[in-house]
Amino acid sequence: MPIMGLSLVVSGRCTGAGRFLLLACFLGLFPVGAGWADVPKLLPVMRISIENTATHTQTRAVRRFAEDLADRTRGRLRVELYDSARLYRDSQVLGALAADRVEMAVPGTWHFDRYEPSVGIFLLPSFYGRSAEAMHAIVDGETGRRVTGKIEERLSVVVPGRWLDLGHAHIYAVRPVTSREDMDGLTIRVAGGLANSIRLEAMGARPLVVPWPDLPARLQQGDIEGVLTTHETMRSARLWEFGLLYAFEDRQYFPQYIPVIRRNFWRRLPDDLRRLVKDTWESHVEMSRKEAGIAQEEARKLLMEHGMRIHRPSEALLIRYRQLLMLGQEAMVTLLDVDPELYADTLRLLEGQDGESFLTESPP
Repeated sequence: MPIMGLSLVVSGRCTGAGRFLLLACFLGLFPVGAGWADVPKLLPVMRISIENTATHTQTRAVRRFAEDLADRTRGRLRVELYDSARLYRDSQVLGALAADRVEMAVPGTWHFDRYEPSVGIFLLPSFYGRSAEAMHAIVDGETGRRVTGKIEERLSVVVPGRWLDLGHAHIYAVRPVTSREDMDGLTIRVAGGLANSIRLEAMGARPLVVPWPDLPARLQQGDIEGVLTTHETMRSARLWEFGLLYAFEDRQYFPQYIPVIRRNFWRRLPDDLRRLVKDTWESHVEMSRKEAGIAQEEARKLLMEHGMRIHRPSEALLIRYRQLLMLGQEAMVTLLDVDPELYADTLRLLEGQDGESFLTESPP
């Protein structure tokens, strides 16, 4: 089948459109045999919305992916990264995807449960205090695959690969916290996730959802006494300057970021570009997770240098707290509308992972 631009040259009738198509074909940006009707498909644009700042470990990871993808596609896909919520906050971006206003985003897991309730399973007490390795075994396994499938179906998106890590979230406060009793009555800011609020309430705290930009003023006013977040986020925002000088390192939950691509955009990509997107994303996951872990450890050291006192409870105490919290877990599952079958299967996986029994009466 002749190239449209080339046929126009041979006939002596090479118009502007013909010259454009001929150049595109020679540059490898356009498939041989393409016609003028295919011009809108030339250089599709994939805008990626990120809420975190340019220096955040998640942003750096997504930027590497974007640059690598642009290089691997050899100019067939224009990849644009917008960090620092220049396009959308993560709390807004899933709606923006549904409205066809952006092509890709990588929001945190805590933003998903209001759209797909089963994402909340990873915020349940069963996961309280667990290591990153234990979390990866479940998230990267059958439970994670089923939750990913539910996200794709409910939100009309494609999840191109495994999730990125942020790192464990802990409690940071303006007064010492060395046990769950010290959290009694403590007003704690949460980013979102109904399960986070329910879990903190069960520990005696008073959770409050506050937008991140409003947090410094609320801390100064004294109506927020603690924050559920990570070492790295504390470091990047210098929150010790607002009186948060005590940390209870109890691994409340394990925040991750889920890559999502708008499905109707994905369907317009040819098969080989889809494979490139998936392969490129996957090639950056391990490095990103490793760097996230390093960033959390480095942030921890910096927080201590700035006077923060970090209390790390024993593994035995974390297990006891987890068992206590799980006494109310069945009610949480019903309230959160988590798929009962998924929940039951995940409990079996966790029980096989560490041999813990899932109590229905108070532990000793």
